[in-house]
Amino acid sequence: MSDFDLDGYFTRIGYGGPADRSLATLKSLHAAHPQAIPFENIDALMGVSVGLDSASLQDKVFKRGRGGYCFEHNLIFKHALEALGFTVSGLAARVLWGQPDDAITARSHMLLRVELDGKTWIADVGFGGLTLTAPLLLEPDREQQTPHEMFRIVEGADHFRLQANIGGDWRTLYRFDMHRAYEVDYQVSSHFLSTHPSSHFLSTLVAARAMPDRRYALRNNRLSTHHVGGRTEQREIATAAELADVLESQFAIIIPDRAAFEARLRQKQIVET
Repeated sequence: MSDFDLDGYFTRIGYGGPADRSLATLKSLHAAHPQAIPFENIDALMGVSVGLDSASLQDKVFKRGRGGYCFEHNLIFKHALEALGFTVSGLAARVLWGQPDDAITARSHMLLRVELDGKTWIADVGFGGLTLTAPLLLEPDREQQTPHEMFRIVEGADHFRLQANIGGDWRTLYRFDMHRAYEVDYQVSSHFLSTHPSSHFLSTLVAARAMPDRRYALRNNRLSTHHVGGRTEQREIATAAELADVLESQFAIIIPDRAAFEARLRQKQIVET
């Protein structure tokens, strides 16, 4: 798209490689994006409107050093791929993490379909603590190694399921089909997730970042560090100030108003008052 600052995106993710329409470029960008741009829901937690238009996304993520949730991540990634000449479209998924595979959940997650050299790839840079760090070939039952976990796509009667190998067990992240979704669809879902009282994003602090040799995942005041190879460390953060420090240092998030953010953490009882 013409108003997308591709150079600004490259700067934000620290990318200096080829700017061509190739599988190597797709893989490089897919690895760099979740290392540089964290998953986080601070705006929803603070009651701030989440804008999905191109200008709002670029201002928040490029200029203000923030991250976002799935719609923000994958819309930015989609814009970047389109600017490079990739054929890419949006898809929607029903999140099944922690639920039975046949559960009926809302289409509350965004992912991408990329067509390249006669093959279909699935890209997703915005699924929190299990964000893909490489695109996956849409080839059912093929086990595909990423820089972090092993993933596979399982085909059902009218859908696909994305699964990750966690400790030797295949666990489903979400269910999706190949029906194209549009920005207006994501706006409806995003509005619900960022404003409805039942949305966990209004009461739970979530952040994630994928580093080359580990993943950081934060849920409220519990910080988990998952090392490539299987070892996990966890610790609980006692104070709002310490939690803000962790978000700024380990997740590279620039918190816009620390005093207000720390007050909201105490109000939501995410940390002790």
